[in-house]
Amino acid sequence: MTATSSSLSLIAYAPSLTRGDSRPLAVVHGMERAFPSLRLEWTISATGQLVPLSQRDAWVAKGRRDGAGFPLVCNGGDASSRVTISGWERPASSSPGSHAQFEVHADLPWDATGAAVAANVLEAVAEGARAFWGRVDPEGVAVTVSEQFRHPGDDPHVPPKGLPSLKLPWELSAPEIPHCLGWLNYWSDAAARAIGFPDPARDADLLSRARRTATGGWVVQLTDTPLDLDNPTHLNALKRAYERFPEIGGLSTP
Repeated sequence: MTATSSSLSLIAYAPSLTRGDSRPLAVVHGMERAFPSLRLEWTISATGQLVPLSQRDAWVAKGRRDGAGFPLVCNGGDASSRVTISGWERPASSSPGSHAQFEVHADLPWDATGAAVAANVLEAVAEGARAFWGRVDPEGVAVTVSEQFRHPGDDPHVPPKGLPSLKLPWELSAPEIPHCLGWLNYWSDAAARAIGFPDPARDADLLSRARRTATGGWVVQLTDTPLDLDNPTHLNALKRAYERFPEIGGLSTP
């Protein structure tokens, strides 16, 4: 899914889908509830045209033609306010612990409305998918994150902006361990326990921007405004969070 130049990118990782799984519809319905006035009743054709979906729920439940998941749905109207969401299977070969996953991707407009609802949308999507973990980042930050992953032959691997080098997702031992940090982070109860969050003595600052979810997970906001890695305060906050949670990205294992 292609993000616009001014988007907030959401991704969540959940257990793989089973036959007749209700989670794709739960994700779409949850996103609509979390985003005021949003109706995801369109899709986008191969030529980039909006196509109305008269039976949206049935269309989502039918799934993708190319495998498990659900095809892209979006709102109508102007492209500058476009909201999109879709999901597919991440194969076992590229997933932690060699277990296939249900991977959900969404884009929100990076405007006052999108930034205001992003935490609620992340929570709704992640809880609807029963995700292990998820995150929201401005598009440019997502690109920087991709450069943190160390691939075979990257010797030495020097990530941008002094950020730590991360293991590739399939090198992690368990799906509950987040691959990386984001501006907004969703950690299931299992993920929070895997990384040792929260510790009241060390996480007072993060807890001031965190909330517990209905399922016992957490939504944790790293900075007050969307992460800007050209802002030294934001960059330092991200570096401190990686130091605090070395399990994320496999930093604690050789």
